[in-house]
Amino acid sequence: MKQFFLSLLEVLEVLLVALISIYLIYTFIAQPFMVQGASMEPTFYTGDYLVVDEVTYLFREPVRGEIVVFRNPANPEEFYIKRIIGLPGETVDIRGDELLIDGIEVGEDYLPSGAGIRGEFKTELDDNHYYVMGDNRLRSSDSRDWGPLSREAIIGTVRLRFWPLGHIELFKLADA
Repeated sequence: MKQFFLSLLEVLEVLLVALISIYLIYTFIAQPFMVQGASMEPTFYTGDYLVVDEVTYLFREPVRGEIVVFRNPANPEEFYIKRIIGLPGETVDIRGDELLIDGIEVGEDYLPSGAGIRGEFKTELDDNHYYVMGDNRLRSSDSRDWGPLSREAIIGTVRLRFWPLGHIELFKLADA
């Protein structure tokens, strides 16, 4: 009987360590995220499961082209996923299908050819703000609708798509 309780205590100890480890990883290092909506197509589709890296931005600032998860500026209970287009201090100018940063046209190799942007916008970003857009420019609610995104709203950057299994992909960090 004593051996049974010692074994049970050992199992409970391992379980407790595992639960604490999962909690710490989920809270401070990375967390899963499920894509909902068409705003990031064709990069991500509804139902894709991603791992969001919450550590990288403790050591450096976000970089143009990185895909970030953040709290919806209009409803902090919701999370959005978009791509960083404009960095603090830059001027973002959208004219038809042209995207200009500080007057220079930006190439976006990650977009499918013929992807439109929509609208005419010009925004000068403050020192703590980013301009974010979905890859599906015609079906995305983004900085064109609700303005620049504050740095504090950013949770982390997408590092891995782990579902669906046939589309597992590791996303490299952009060069800082």
